[in-house]
Amino acid sequence: MVAVGGACPAHRPMITHSDIPPGLASQVSLGPAWSDWLRRLPSTASALLDEWDLRRDGDELWHGFESLVVPVVGGDGRAAVLKVAFDGDDDGAQEALALQHWAGRGAVRMLRADPRRRALLLERLERRDLTAVDDDTACSTVADLYRTLHIPAPGRMTTLSTRLGRWLDGLSRMPRDAPVPRRFVEQALSLGRDLVTDEGSVGVIVHGDLHHENVLVDRSGGERAWAVIDPSPVSGDPHYEPAPMLWNRLDPPPGGGRDLRAVIRRRFHLIVDAAGLDPDRARDWVVVRMILNAHWSIMDAQNASRGLTMGDREWITTCITVAKAVLD
Repeated sequence: MVAVGGACPAHRPMITHSDIPPGLASQVSLGPAWSDWLRRLPSTASALLDEWDLRRDGDELWHGFESLVVPVVGGDGRAAVLKVAFDGDDDGAQEALALQHWAGRGAVRMLRADPRRRALLLERLERRDLTAVDDDTACSTVADLYRTLHIPAPGRMTTLSTRLGRWLDGLSRMPRDAPVPRRFVEQALSLGRDLVTDEGSVGVIVHGDLHHENVLVDRSGGERAWAVIDPSPVSGDPHYEPAPMLWNRLDPPPGGGRDLRAVIRRRFHLIVDAAGLDPDRARDWVVVRMILNAHWSIMDAQNASRGLTMGDREWITTCITVAKAVLD
């Protein structure tokens, strides 16, 4: 590896396949696109360290569902993280564009980007998220962040309506013997088709995956107390946002004793009220998103030529539970 700026290559050791966290490496089960990306990931990340004059800060590597996160120190001595995301779908394709327009207002600050390689250099935030606070506080914090993040979307940002149209085409082909009640599939299709043609379904930057673990403490000492990470942004509708806060962190405590539907309904009404959203429109988006999530889990199994795992079935059950809860 060629050193940049005269630095010793040993300061930026190569990232190898053995360095990839097991939780990210296990995504190979999701099919050929994931297998190909994971095969390329160590060389992609190593090249970025070299080209951007970064050195790893410690041996630990972090990860999200579809990204590798490398703690680094830049040539200026600033602590940061290098994020390299899965490039086989559209979810994170516009992350750099959204972060550029948010410019650190409510969101992690972007220091550098290479959208082609889905690579971002980001400020390093404290690794403490909204799971450290009570649920009501988490909901009100996220509702406040909506107000900051939902700014007019740039014209070149892909619209939610465009993506939703494609998603519904796939959902319409869901096999009738799929483990999702057909009445929910038909309801999601009907609601979704109305939303595709609704002018209110586009116009502001929406995060798309805003939940407890995607909101971190800001330790910079500025006005922000919290900053969001890992957006899957589109030009969309603010009412699209609440669903991830409903499906995340629903694991019942040991021994049970928690009414999950009551938890979901409480979160829904807290967020909607605090954010000033229309409850009926937010409810429609929750139903559409949950049934699409169930559908995608089924499709992931089919694409990987395998049957549904226990984890798949549990996730599908969660999706149906959330949809039922907001409809009750």
